[in-house]
Amino acid sequence: MNQEFELAASLAGGVEGRRGAWSFIQGFAAHWAGVLESGDGWAEADLVAAEERLGVRLPTALREAYLLFGRRRDLTSNHDVLLSPAELYVDDVKEALVFRHENQGAASWGVLLDSLRDDDPAVFIRPDLADKSAERWEGWLERLSLCFVEIVLSESLQADQELCDFLDPDDDSIELLEENFVRLPFPAYPVGEEDHAIRWFLGQDVLLRDDGMAIGARGRTAGDLDRVRDLIPGDWLNDHR
Repeated sequence: MNQEFELAASLAGGVEGRRGAWSFIQGFAAHWAGVLESGDGWAEADLVAAEERLGVRLPTALREAYLLFGRRRDLTSNHDVLLSPAELYVDDVKEALVFRHENQGAASWGVLLDSLRDDDPAVFIRPDLADKSAERWEGWLERLSLCFVEIVLSESLQADQELCDFLDPDDDSIELLEENFVRLPFPAYPVGEEDHAIRWFLGQDVLLRDDGMAIGARGRTAGDLDRVRDLIPGDWLNDHR
């Protein structure tokens, strides 16, 4: 495992609050994607313009994330999409400020309007349903900074196909995952789904996620990813060996 960046230890600090979250994302970016640079964030003027257009004050955690790495699409928008400041909007039912979309429009993530004054408010998800009357904002993660950690981790699984792969798991696959990889200290989510929570694991230079439908894996190199495929045999989507 990379000695310069201990992912598990850094993540343990990253889930505690905003400062730890941004520190984790900086370290993760440096060792799994590319070092954060000054131009990777939006300008203060972009955020002020969004606030004036919307007539709201953006939460501190949202401002800090956008200023630090909001323009780094490789960290935020390989699959689902982090909206730019100019794209932020209040949903039709005037309940939430929306900041992220699922890549095919199947869901949106937002912060409830009555919590915008909080520095690090909870994040909710709203599915896009045929029956609009059935749509509700449902709990996702307890803090916005935690959501940005999850965004960076999840989007890393959607990078170069040579480094990323997915497996439709069976019971044996899950057992091998739990035997061969270390569970990462990330809170159970979506909120209220402790028994069926999305789980994160770490191996030797490989990151894995079990979301109940698929095991996603991201290696720092193609060889790292091949080791995962050998440890968890199956019909991996991108395995053309």
